[in-house]
Amino acid sequence: MVGRAAERRLLEDLVASREAELAVVYGRRRVGKTFLVRRVLGERLLFSYTGAANVTAAVQLARVEQALRAHGWNGPAPLTTWFDAFDALRALIERSDPAQPAIVFLDELPWMDNRRSGFLPAFEHFWNGWGSGVARLKLVICGSAASWLTKKVFQNRGGLHNRVTRPIHLAPFTLGECKAYADARGLALNLHDLVESQMVFGGIPYYLRLLDPRRSLALNVDALCFGDNAPLAGEFDQVFSSLFARPERHRDVVALLSKSHQGVTRQDLARGLGFADGGTLTQVLDDLGQSGFVRHYQPYGKAKNGGLWQITDPFVAFHLRFMTRARTPDFWSASTDSAARRAWSGYAFERVCLNHVPQLRRALGIGGVVADVSSWRARPDGDSPGAQVDLVIDRNDQVVNLCEMKYSAGDYAVDAATERTLRNKAEAFRRATKTRKALHLTLVTTYGLKPGLHAGVFQSTVTAADLLA
Repeated sequence: MVGRAAERRLLEDLVASREAELAVVYGRRRVGKTFLVRRVLGERLLFSYTGAANVTAAVQLARVEQALRAHGWNGPAPLTTWFDAFDALRALIERSDPAQPAIVFLDELPWMDNRRSGFLPAFEHFWNGWGSGVARLKLVICGSAASWLTKKVFQNRGGLHNRVTRPIHLAPFTLGECKAYADARGLALNLHDLVESQMVFGGIPYYLRLLDPRRSLALNVDALCFGDNAPLAGEFDQVFSSLFARPERHRDVVALLSKSHQGVTRQDLARGLGFADGGTLTQVLDDLGQSGFVRHYQPYGKAKNGGLWQITDPFVAFHLRFMTRARTPDFWSASTDSAARRAWSGYAFERVCLNHVPQLRRALGIGGVVADVSSWRARPDGDSPGAQVDLVIDRNDQVVNLCEMKYSAGDYAVDAATERTLRNKAEAFRRATKTRKALHLTLVTTYGLKPGLHAGVFQSTVTAADLLA
C-alpha cells in the first residue's frame, strides 16, 4: 500500500483500543476507502457487508442475510426488518471468540438507508442499546455520500449524537503520494507529468490505477478520457448519479461554477440557475462541498456574505472543460500547443497549488506559524485596472505572502512588464487592505525562477518538487 500512513495508524489504534469504537471512513468516491479498510483490517474482519445501490429494502435485507450466513450466522429466516438484521449481527458477535476484537465493516452505508426502510433507527438502537457497551466491538462504517454521513451520523441529534469515536477522512493522493504510487507501479512520470496528472485526475487512486505504463501521460489521457470506449468517458455522470438522488441539480451547479475560475457568489448561482436562494440551493451546495467537489471560501477582507463558491475537484473541472466538447480520440495529445490547453494549464495548476497549501507552507518554512489563508481581488475602479491574488497567506509573524502561481514548462522568467504588474498588485493590496504587515511576493511554479534583472521582485519561490514533501 502506498501512502495513507496516518489513516493506517488510526485503524490499527482502533483495533488495539480497549473501548468500543465507531469509526467513520469518508471521502470522495473512487478515493480508496474500501481498499484501505480491507487492506489494513483484512482477515481480521469478523463481518463485512457492502450496501447495494438502487435496490429495495427487501432486496437489501436478503443480501444482508446471505452475508451473515456466509460469516457463520445460522439463525431463523427471513430477516424482514433492519432490527432483525442487527439482532442477527449481535448474535454473530456474541458467538465469536471473546478474546479477540470483533471487527465489523459496513461499507456504502448510505445505500442501506432506503426511504422508509427503518435502517437508521435500527442502527442507532444496535449501537446505543448494545454495541457501545461491548469493549471489543470495533464498528467501521464507510460511504462516498459524505453529505449523508454528515447529516445522519456526524450531525445526528438522535441516538448517534456524539457517538463517532474515530472520524477518518480519506483525501485524494497528494503530489508526493502520486509520485510514490507511480514509482510502485512502474509509471515513468517525470515532475512535469506528475503535476499534469494531478491537474487532470486530481490524485484519485482509481484513475491513476488505470494508467498504462507503456503509454505516455498524454496518450493515457487520450485513451482514458477521449478514446473509443474510454473508461472515464461516463465517469462524471456515474459518480454524480451514485451520490445524489437528484443529480441534475448538482450537475447544473458545477457546470455554472466551471465557467468562473475565481468563483461565484451564492446570489449569482441562484440567478444563473433559476433557483430560489433558499433551502434547495443550500442543500445542493452542502452536498457538493461535503463530497469534495466544491469549496466555499471567504476572500480577504470581505464580509461574511461576500463568500464565493469554486470547483476544487480537478477531474470534475477537466471533464466540464474538455470532455463534454471533445470528440476525437487523440484530442489531448493533439492539443498540446492550443490556446485552450494553455489557458486551462494555468488555472488547473492553481487548483493543484490550492489543494497543497500545507505543503506550500512547509516549503516556505512557516508550517508552524499561525496564518489565515484566503484570496483577494479588487474590481476595476476609476483609473485602477483591478487586481487579483489567488492565494494570500496572512501570518501572525507580521508577514503576508501574496502568492503568484505560474505553470511553466521550464524556469519561469520575469520581464519588466511582469515586474511592474506584480509591484502594482502588491501596492493595490496594501492600499485596499490598509495592512501594515510586510508583503512578500511569492512565486509558486513548476520548476523554478530564472535568474535575471527582474527576478528580485519575488522574495521567495516554491517549486512543484517542494510540494512533493
